[in-house]
Amino acid sequence: MWKNNSYCPSSLASGPTSPVSHISWIWSPLSSCLGDQQEKEVALLPRKMMSLLWIKSLFFLWSIPFPCLSQSSLSPLKFSTFLDHSHQVHLSWGLDEDMIIFEVQVRSTGWVAFGITPHGQLPGSDLVIGGVFPNGSIYFSDWHVVDERTIKEDESQDYQLLSLTEDETFTTMRFKRYCFTCDPNDRDITRDTERLVSAFGTDDTVEFFKGQRSIKSLFLMRFMNPENLHEPQIFYTYDLKLTDFHVPVEETTYACTFLPLPMVKKKHHIYKFAPVITPHNVTLIHHILVYACGNASVLPSGVSDCYGADPDFALCSQVLVGWAVGGGDYTFPDDTGISIGTPLDPQYIRLEIHYSNFDLLTGLIDSSGIRLFFTPNLRKYDMGVLQTGVFTFPVHFIPPGSPAYHSYGLCNSSQFEEMNGTPVPDMHVFGYLLHTHLTGRGVRVVQYRNGKQLGFICADNKYDFNLQETRDLKEILIVKAGDEILVECTFETLDRTGITFGGPSTLNEMCLAFLFYYPRSNISSCMGYPDIQYIAQALGQQASDAMEGMMAMNFVEWDNETIKNSEKAAKEADQIVIIKTIDEVQKNETGIIREIIAQGPDPCRDISGHHPVPGPRVAAKTSKAPSIPTVLPLPLLFFTQLGFTWLLMFSECRICAINALRTGVKICPATKL
Repeated sequence: MWKNNSYCPSSLASGPTSPVSHISWIWSPLSSCLGDQQEKEVALLPRKMMSLLWIKSLFFLWSIPFPCLSQSSLSPLKFSTFLDHSHQVHLSWGLDEDMIIFEVQVRSTGWVAFGITPHGQLPGSDLVIGGVFPNGSIYFSDWHVVDERTIKEDESQDYQLLSLTEDETFTTMRFKRYCFTCDPNDRDITRDTERLVSAFGTDDTVEFFKGQRSIKSLFLMRFMNPENLHEPQIFYTYDLKLTDFHVPVEETTYACTFLPLPMVKKKHHIYKFAPVITPHNVTLIHHILVYACGNASVLPSGVSDCYGADPDFALCSQVLVGWAVGGGDYTFPDDTGISIGTPLDPQYIRLEIHYSNFDLLTGLIDSSGIRLFFTPNLRKYDMGVLQTGVFTFPVHFIPPGSPAYHSYGLCNSSQFEEMNGTPVPDMHVFGYLLHTHLTGRGVRVVQYRNGKQLGFICADNKYDFNLQETRDLKEILIVKAGDEILVECTFETLDRTGITFGGPSTLNEMCLAFLFYYPRSNISSCMGYPDIQYIAQALGQQASDAMEGMMAMNFVEWDNETIKNSEKAAKEADQIVIIKTIDEVQKNETGIIREIIAQGPDPCRDISGHHPVPGPRVAAKTSKAPSIPTVLPLPLLFFTQLGFTWLLMFSECRICAINALRTGVKICPATKL
């Protein structure tokens, strides 16, 4: 039974404004139906009920999830980076089947916005906006950018808030969404490079276009977390780099030198590589490549132009590792590594560094290169890199004024076993690096077997020149000897008035895909190009050889029709395939460009888990302003739950009183602790 009651007798007569007297007033008609002793017992019920009401209300409130969850209660996410140069906005993210979880931490106590843009432009961007009001209540909702001055709240709210907290310095917002929603105002999250936008303000008045804003390219669909890879207990580092190289005052320089690999007495595996960039030259270096040399090669000394007067500095074509603009460290899977230290392994490499000194700066000295991490703890497989794509010299070209011009490079692997000298085992492709220059907008790598498309090895339909990094495949992909590999590159030249030719300069173009695979073979590259004479004739030009064919492109009047005819002719022409080995053995093959069957879109889902029937998306309408919280304030939550509990208690005690009248039970069992 109740051993004490905290309410004084005077409160029972305090009038209808008192919660306790209000309850007594409700019970008075019922108490008149009871006997004297029962009436005394019932008279105590309001006070007992109120005490129990408060205790139950507290337990109820403790059990509900508060909107401002503690970050410590959430599991850490696998990947993270800063979204701005000043390190004010930090993003963490992770994948959960077909959903992606984001956490944005911003050095601000005002509103916070995060979203995905179409190619870095604000109109059409998909946003979430949230924050914490000074009174502790929160706001969070899904928005989209209409134009350079207008944002609208989505009718379909496809982001689910998981946590939103604020302290004296940071606002931290965690939320999730499906990668493919059914809202036309949301951007699909794919395996392409995304352009993410972040913004924030100093208070809770949301002014998106006036806030501090930044846009960053990022690849979100990462499947391998470097922290989950096993770092060997014993490892060594070895730098392959130039030393105090005086960068010429020229727009483009390809500097090459030949260096020994680590000299070890037994087999080791290179399991990781990282760029070593001279700090003040970060914007100067376009790419760094390390090529393995055949042990029978006679190599020159010193540093010289890779593709200049001395052809010896272009020797060695087997790519070991590579880095390009925007890339970082890369660790191979636990069961693979680059073998060094055996008679079959290369002893020397060619280091190639591409400098882009567009401002013609003088006095630049550089000591950049690649750092290798190697270990005596051997892995299961020796890995290799296959270079595929369009053979850059001498017939690659892109017409001016094209919104989307496609170039194709074919690899026909039917001669791999003959050139390798031994049967070529199945290639297990686990990673890739895509490469174009400034006009590149997309790269797709397609696999065919027996003339039929098997699927895409890899693709980036939103390619960004400033983010060229080695990426992992979600699953290992098998390429068999005899398969065809087709690399398609999409270029945009709307801002160019002359032909863009394939070449080494950043203003020239390339179309390449480097495939990381195991086990290693002797094949270093497999690239193709079309019969340029056929293309010239299709465009009404005369050409007796490839050189005349390329020269003829300068006499074409480029318009939409000739651009279309050029692309069609390049695709229909016979393709010449050039295959090389690590020992510089070369063989030419032929082939044709097959049709590419596009992948169908993934099914869309809404945040409630429904699976809508595929069909056209319905346009969203404008909704309310972001200043209106989408989550109830904490005081309102408290009193709402208190009200529900009071109604439940009133019902329980009313039933108990009726039972007391009928059965003679003096005290309701519910009033016992």
